[in-house]
Amino acid sequence: MQQEFGRSLDNLQTIVSFTDQFFAQNDIDDSVRYIVDLCVEELFVNMVTYDTETESDILIEMKPHAHGVEVTLTDFDVMRFDPRDAEPVDIDAPLEQRTPGGLGLYLVSKMVSSIHYEYRNRTSKITFIADR
Repeated sequence: MQQEFGRSLDNLQTIVSFTDQFFAQNDIDDSVRYIVDLCVEELFVNMVTYDTETESDILIEMKPHAHGVEVTLTDFDVMRFDPRDAEPVDIDAPLEQRTPGGLGLYLVSKMVSSIHYEYRNRTSKITFIADR
Protein backbone atom coordinates (compact mmCIF):
# COMPACT_ATOMS: atom_id res chain seq x y z
CA MET A 1 0.00 0.00 0.00
CA GLN A 2 1.39 3.41 -0.88
CA GLN A 3 0.33 7.04 -0.94
CA GLU A 4 1.94 10.42 -1.59
CA PHE A 5 1.60 13.20 0.97
CA GLY A 6 2.17 16.91 0.49
CA ARG A 7 5.02 18.54 2.39
CA SER A 8 2.97 19.93 5.23
CA LEU A 9 2.72 19.03 8.90
CA ASP A 10 -1.02 19.40 8.41
CA ASN A 11 -0.88 16.00 6.64
CA LEU A 12 0.06 14.10 9.80
CA GLN A 13 -3.57 13.25 10.52
CA THR A 14 -4.00 11.99 6.94
CA ILE A 15 -0.92 9.81 7.43
CA VAL A 16 -2.44 8.35 10.60
CA SER A 17 -5.60 7.54 8.59
CA PHE A 18 -3.42 5.88 5.94
CA THR A 19 -1.80 3.75 8.66
CA ASP A 20 -5.25 2.94 10.11
CA GLN A 21 -6.33 1.67 6.71
CA PHE A 22 -3.16 -0.39 6.26
CA PHE A 23 -3.51 -2.08 9.66
CA ALA A 24 -7.22 -2.73 9.06
CA GLN A 25 -6.50 -4.42 5.71
CA ASN A 26 -3.64 -6.61 6.94
CA ASP A 27 -3.40 -9.14 9.73
CA ILE A 28 -0.55 -7.48 11.61
CA ASP A 29 0.00 -7.59 15.35
CA ASP A 30 -1.27 -4.26 16.68
CA SER A 31 1.68 -4.13 19.10
CA VAL A 32 3.85 -2.65 16.31
CA ARG A 33 1.37 0.12 15.55
CA TYR A 34 2.89 2.58 18.05
CA ILE A 35 6.37 2.01 16.59
CA VAL A 36 5.15 2.56 13.03
CA ASP A 37 3.23 5.72 13.94
CA LEU A 38 6.08 7.27 15.92
CA CYS A 39 8.75 6.45 13.34
CA VAL A 40 6.72 7.57 10.32
CA GLU A 41 5.82 10.81 12.07
CA GLU A 42 9.42 11.54 13.08
CA LEU A 43 10.87 10.81 9.64
CA PHE A 44 8.09 12.69 7.80
CA VAL A 45 8.48 15.75 10.06
CA ASN A 46 12.26 15.72 9.48
CA MET A 47 11.78 15.55 5.71
CA VAL A 48 9.29 18.43 5.72
CA THR A 49 11.36 20.53 8.13
CA TYR A 50 14.84 20.04 6.69
CA ASP A 51 14.37 19.21 2.99
CA THR A 52 13.04 22.66 2.12
CA GLU A 53 14.62 22.90 -1.33
CA THR A 54 11.87 20.79 -2.91
CA GLU A 55 8.11 20.95 -3.23
CA SER A 56 7.73 17.30 -4.22
CA ASP A 57 5.34 15.09 -2.28
CA ILE A 58 6.71 12.41 0.04
CA LEU A 59 5.83 8.82 -0.85
CA ILE A 60 5.03 6.46 2.03
CA GLU A 61 4.82 2.72 1.36
CA MET A 62 3.81 0.03 3.84
CA LYS A 63 3.78 -3.71 3.43
CA PRO A 64 3.53 -6.67 5.76
CA HIS A 65 6.88 -8.17 6.78
CA ALA A 66 7.30 -11.40 8.78
CA HIS A 67 6.03 -10.37 12.23
CA GLY A 68 5.52 -6.69 11.49
CA VAL A 69 5.65 -3.99 8.87
CA GLU A 70 8.16 -2.67 6.35
CA VAL A 71 7.81 1.07 5.82
CA THR A 72 9.54 3.20 3.19
CA LEU A 73 9.52 6.98 3.00
CA THR A 74 10.81 8.42 -0.27
CA ASP A 75 11.71 12.10 -0.65
CA PHE A 76 12.35 13.44 -4.15
CA ASP A 77 14.74 16.14 -5.41
CA VAL A 78 16.61 16.52 -2.12
CA MET A 79 20.15 16.46 -0.76
CA ARG A 80 21.51 13.31 0.89
CA PHE A 81 20.70 12.77 4.57
CA ASP A 82 21.23 9.34 6.03
CA PRO A 83 19.45 9.22 9.41
CA ARG A 84 21.89 6.53 10.54
CA ASP A 85 24.65 9.16 10.40
CA ALA A 86 22.95 11.48 12.91
CA GLU A 87 25.11 12.57 15.83
CA PRO A 88 24.74 10.28 18.84
CA VAL A 89 22.51 11.52 21.64
CA ASP A 90 23.74 11.35 25.22
CA ILE A 91 20.49 10.48 26.95
CA ASP A 92 22.27 10.31 30.30
CA ALA A 93 23.53 13.92 30.18
CA PRO A 94 21.71 16.48 32.32
CA LEU A 95 19.17 18.52 30.34
CA GLU A 96 21.21 21.73 30.63
CA GLN A 97 24.17 19.99 28.94
CA ARG A 98 22.22 18.54 26.01
CA THR A 99 22.17 20.01 22.54
CA PRO A 100 18.68 20.29 21.03
CA GLY A 101 17.89 17.97 18.15
CA GLY A 102 18.51 14.36 17.26
CA LEU A 103 16.37 12.70 19.91
CA GLY A 104 13.66 11.69 17.43
CA LEU A 105 16.12 9.96 15.11
CA TYR A 106 17.71 8.31 18.15
CA LEU A 107 14.30 6.92 19.16
CA VAL A 108 13.65 5.68 15.63
CA SER A 109 16.97 3.83 15.55
CA LYS A 110 16.25 2.20 18.93
CA MET A 111 12.63 1.21 18.19
CA VAL A 112 12.94 -0.43 14.76
CA SER A 113 14.40 -3.84 13.96
CA SER A 114 16.38 -2.43 11.05
CA ILE A 115 16.78 0.78 9.10
CA HIS A 116 18.18 1.13 5.60
CA TYR A 117 19.06 4.24 3.61
CA GLU A 118 19.40 4.64 -0.13
CA TYR A 119 20.24 7.80 -2.10
CA ARG A 120 20.28 8.00 -5.87
CA ASN A 121 19.56 10.79 -8.37
CA ARG A 122 18.53 13.25 -5.62
CA THR A 123 16.03 10.72 -4.26
CA SER A 124 16.29 9.83 -0.58
CA LYS A 125 14.72 6.58 0.55
CA ILE A 126 14.49 5.45 4.18
CA THR A 127 13.18 1.95 4.88
CA PHE A 128 12.60 0.52 8.32
CA ILE A 129 11.16 -2.67 9.70
CA ALA A 130 9.03 -2.61 12.82
CA ASP A 131 8.10 -5.90 14.40
CA ARG A 132 7.23 -7.37 17.76
